[in-house]
Amino acid sequence: MSKSPVRVQAKGAGQVTEAHNSAVGEQVPAQPRKAKKEDETPKPVKAAKPVKAVKPVKAAGPESRLAMVRRARRINRELAEVYPYAHPELDFENPFELLVATVLSAQTTDLRVNQTTPALFAKYPTPEDMAAAVPEELEQIIRPTGFFRAKARSLLGLSAALRDNFGSEVPGRLEDLVTLPGVGRKTANVVLGNAFGVPGITVDTHFGRLVRRWKWTEHEDPEKVEADIAAIFPKSEWTMLSHRIIFHGRRVCHSRKPACGACPIAPLCPSYGEGETDPEKAKKLLKYEMGGHPGQRLKPPPGFPGEPAPPLGAAE
Repeated sequence: MSKSPVRVQAKGAGQVTEAHNSAVGEQVPAQPRKAKKEDETPKPVKAAKPVKAVKPVKAAGPESRLAMVRRARRINRELAEVYPYAHPELDFENPFELLVATVLSAQTTDLRVNQTTPALFAKYPTPEDMAAAVPEELEQIIRPTGFFRAKARSLLGLSAALRDNFGSEVPGRLEDLVTLPGVGRKTANVVLGNAFGVPGITVDTHFGRLVRRWKWTEHEDPEKVEADIAAIFPKSEWTMLSHRIIFHGRRVCHSRKPACGACPIAPLCPSYGEGETDPEKAKKLLKYEMGGHPGQRLKPPPGFPGEPAPPLGAAE
């Protein structure tokens, strides 16, 4: 597969309209596509077009609530075009594996978790197996994820709770999930949204950083952030909105040096200019498939345009 960067400029990013707060909630109907022939060979992903420097037009006055909501919903639509393949970046086959992987993902990357869990689930495939694990052996397996002693205690505790209180099945209700050791609201929403299809907003560090940059909220507390964002978007959008924002935060809108000059939603961002605005320099800051590099999953879902992540111990 080509390692050329995936498209990074959304339509309209090179032509900024006047009135930053104008009604941007209207969506242009998509043109009907011709059906593919069964034997048609899929076209390779095209290299990204050169990105022009774009500076958003500043609003004349404070943005109204209505204008902010319209801008937020347009950002979501634009991100849906840029990341039609957005997904949870943890490898899992069932709710138990997703729950364990999400607990392990604290204070580390999804890549490191995905490189660690194959050996973990090969040895402890069920809650009963993991609950009976020798702590030192469990710690040794999950050591690459960091904070392995605390995480081992959480895994042993939640596995025992699943075995004793839930018939070794991961519950599908938030109020039950948060009773498990090491499981908070964020982890519960990840499991509910991706293992049970229950809409939820995942407020991790990337999500919180971006929604504050976009002026959707001023809060730092995750539960208050979740409430603010839930008031902007319909419930049916919550899970995919979370994936798109987290994808964008990991690939473009970085914490220390966002790639503003290569950002597909630059015209809609009130924080444009916090990072590198030169298009060519910004392109070098793009990560994962956006920068022509492997993704975080060893087993990415169909449609992912990048390469799989390398297994643990392989050259990264």
